[in-house]
Amino acid sequence: MSLKFHWFLPTYGDSRFIVGGGHGVPAGVAGGARPATIAYLGQIARSAEQIGFEAALTPTGAWCEDAWLITAMLNEVSDHLKFLVAFRPGIMSPTLGAQMASTFQNASQGRLLLNIVVGGEDHEQRAYGDFLDKDARYARADEWLEVVRRLWTGERVTFQGDHVHVEDAYIPRLPDPLPPFYFGGSSPAAGAVAARHSDVYLTWGEPLDAVAKKVAWIRKLAAEQGRTVRFGIRLHVIARDTAEAAWTEAQRLLDAIDPATIANVQAGLARSQSEGQKRMQALHGGSKNNLLVGPNLWAGVGLVRGGAGTALVGSHSEIADRIREYAEVGIEEFVLSGVPHLEEAYWFGEGVLPILQRDGLWQHPRGKAPAPSANVPFAPVADPTLKVAAQ
Repeated sequence: MSLKFHWFLPTYGDSRFIVGGGHGVPAGVAGGARPATIAYLGQIARSAEQIGFEAALTPTGAWCEDAWLITAMLNEVSDHLKFLVAFRPGIMSPTLGAQMASTFQNASQGRLLLNIVVGGEDHEQRAYGDFLDKDARYARADEWLEVVRRLWTGERVTFQGDHVHVEDAYIPRLPDPLPPFYFGGSSPAAGAVAARHSDVYLTWGEPLDAVAKKVAWIRKLAAEQGRTVRFGIRLHVIARDTAEAAWTEAQRLLDAIDPATIANVQAGLARSQSEGQKRMQALHGGSKNNLLVGPNLWAGVGLVRGGAGTALVGSHSEIADRIREYAEVGIEEFVLSGVPHLEEAYWFGEGVLPILQRDGLWQHPRGKAPAPSANVPFAPVADPTLKVAAQ
């Protein structure tokens, strides 16, 4: 098995502290100091591909920059990194969506992955002109994705469904290769659509037993459709040389969050219809107490951030162990992030990935061998019994 690792592009800004946003929460409520410029996001993209991340997830919504435009620009300042871009049924027509994805895939030479975002917040959907309720949005997504898939086979499509109607739809140039669909959702309606359409089912970072149950649930639904599905997980990460250093960093992030900010964010998240968001909130209960919800699994991020709200925290070897455990229950792809995103990518890439490579669980997507350890002049001597003469 070779696991895949993806990183994250903070298209709402970055910081040395947790930056809020998503699922109805305005970006910046927890502080952001680095604007989401192409120059800075380009640094993250170039570093991620050098380290060995396969792709980068970009968020979507009114709280961040548009994912399609940002990633199209970043395609020109990076070489190999793929982009996991939001595909939003209902916000655009399936014909336009199929055409956009085809154009991006061909112009980027195969660097597009698609994250199906049906929408968990009625108020945000209405801001974009979508007035369907949650279950109807999933029903529409089912029809929408069927039309997209058929268009990508070269078919001329006339389709009349409950929510989608196209007549003699056609796109002249097909995407090569077909962009895979990444699909998340914890409700019964989400599971049914994911089983029919997803190539990779994504879950947020829940404890191991809960993730195992989700994998079994979707695997069974997909088998009933005659399909097989890969599985991925979305997590934050705080990886350090020692467990003590990692937990010290987690505490620093937590200490910077005041109770008023938590109350404000949690009030906004309470409006969410997303079953996954409710499960994230249940892990921390809106309190700074009892945030360790599994081995090395910390729920502090979710106090001020919508969406993925848990982080793996620990030494490099501890985090490698937790990744191995998730892999054993079926997770093959890990979509990670950490603040600041530039520095944390290196902590994980230089600390955890070599362990996973040594154990045969990961290899660089372009077959590169790990860089040899640097021989840095005047570095501290490893053996404490050796003395360095005073200069």
